[in-house]
Amino acid sequence: MTIPLVTIKTLQVRMAQGVPHSTCSESAVRRMWWAALETLQSDILLPMNLTRGLWLSSPLPALYEPNLLKKFQGWVWAPKDLLNLTKPSMGMLPPSQSGVMDFHNDSSGYERLSLLEEDGNDPLLIVITPEIQIALALEGNCQERKLLMRSDPETLSELLTLLDKRLNTENIEQANNLRNALGEMGQLKTNDDLSKVFWPLLSQRLADIAPSLNIQTLPDNLISEDKSISTNSEISLLEALTHEIRTPLATIRTLIRSLLRKQDLPKIVENRLKQIDIECTEQIDRFGLIFNAVELERSKPKQTTLALTDLGKMLTTLSPAWINQLERKGLKLILDITPDLPKVLSDSKGLELMLTGLIDRNSRGLQEGGELTLKLRPAGQRLKLQILTQLSTINHSGVSESVSNEEIGPVLSWNPATGNLQLSQAATQRLLKSLGGRLTNRRDSGITIFFPISDLKECDRLD
Repeated sequence: MTIPLVTIKTLQVRMAQGVPHSTCSESAVRRMWWAALETLQSDILLPMNLTRGLWLSSPLPALYEPNLLKKFQGWVWAPKDLLNLTKPSMGMLPPSQSGVMDFHNDSSGYERLSLLEEDGNDPLLIVITPEIQIALALEGNCQERKLLMRSDPETLSELLTLLDKRLNTENIEQANNLRNALGEMGQLKTNDDLSKVFWPLLSQRLADIAPSLNIQTLPDNLISEDKSISTNSEISLLEALTHEIRTPLATIRTLIRSLLRKQDLPKIVENRLKQIDIECTEQIDRFGLIFNAVELERSKPKQTTLALTDLGKMLTTLSPAWINQLERKGLKLILDITPDLPKVLSDSKGLELMLTGLIDRNSRGLQEGGELTLKLRPAGQRLKLQILTQLSTINHSGVSESVSNEEIGPVLSWNPATGNLQLSQAATQRLLKSLGGRLTNRRDSGITIFFPISDLKECDRLD
C-alpha cells in the first residue's frame, strides 16, 4: 500500500480548515505576509526573550531576526536548484572560515531539505517554543488568497504529525532530529488566545504601513489639520518604504550567505557575492536608521531607555568594519581616542547604528584619498566625540546642511546635485538626543556630539 505524500500544500490546506473565504489579491496578501513576519518576530517573539525553540519554513527562510536565529533550531524546504549550491547540513560558518564580513554576528544555521514540485511555492512558517506555538502560511487560488495564522494546539499537533510523516519518507535522520528537538521542549504551554494578540498587532502594522492618501480641498480653518494629516501620511509612507526595502534585502543576504558556504566557488564569484553581502548589510543598516527616525517622529517618546555604555570601546570595536567600508571608497579612517574614559548613558544598539550612519554620511562628500577622523575626548562632565573630514568639498554631504540640500518631509533631506538622500539635520538631532547625545555642527568642520558622563556604577540599577 502506497503511503500518500505529505506536501507543504497538505499542511496549508489543513491550516485553512474552518477559515472564512477570502477575495484578497496576490499583491495584498504578500504585503500581509511580510507584515505578519515582522509582527511575529518584532512584536511577539523578541520581547519574550526566548532562549530556545525550533522553526520550519518553506520555500525560503522566513525567520530573519538574528537574536532568534542564534537560539532556535531550524529546517527549511528550499528549491533543489538552490540546494545544489549549498551543503545541506552545514551551519553558518564564522567570518574567519567563510570569508563573509558579518556585521550582525549571525552564526545561525538550519537544516536544508528539498522542496518538491508538489509542494508549491506558497510560504509557510511554523515556530515552536515551550511558551508559544504558531503557524503562518499563505493559501488560496488567484484572487482568493488569504493569510493563515493558527495557534490552537489541535492544529499545531496535526501539523507536526504531518511533518513527521514527511520527514520519515524524505530524511529519517532529520525526522529523528525533529522528534528530539520537540522532546527537549518539554511540556508546551497552550496559547489559544494568541490570535487575540496577533491580529490586532498585525492590523496596526498594516494600518501604519498602508496609509490612505486622499486629495481633497479643505476650508481655510482646516489647513493646519490638513498639514498634520499630510505629514502623518508621509511618515506612514516612508515607514512602509523602509520596511519593504529592508525585508527583501535581508532575504537576499540570507541567500547570498548560503551560496558562500559552497567550498568550490570560483574566486571571482565568491568575491562578487561578498560584495553583494556587504552592500546589502550597509543598505539594511542605512534604512534601519531611517526607520528608527520615522518611528521617533511618529511616537515622539520622551527618552529611550539608556544604560551604561563604554563609548571608547564601542568605537574601537566598530572601527574595523568602518575602515573596510571607507577603504572601498579610497578613504582613510583615523581613530584618536583618549584611553580610560568614563562611561556614558546611551542605548548601545541604537548608537552603533547611528554612528555607522554618521560615518557613511560624512564620508560621502570626500574625494578619493580623503581622511575621516574620529576624536573622543573628555570635556568637563561630558565626552566630546568629533567626526572630522580632511577636506571640505562642494559636494560634502555630512550633517551640516548646505544650501543645496532640500527638506523632503520631516525626516529626510535630498541633495539634487549629488542625488544623496539622508536624514535631515532635525531628524539626526532628535535621534541623537534619544540616545543621550547632543549634536552641534559647524560648516566645513565636521560634527561634534556631547555625551554626559554617567554617575551610575555598574551595580546601580537603571530604571
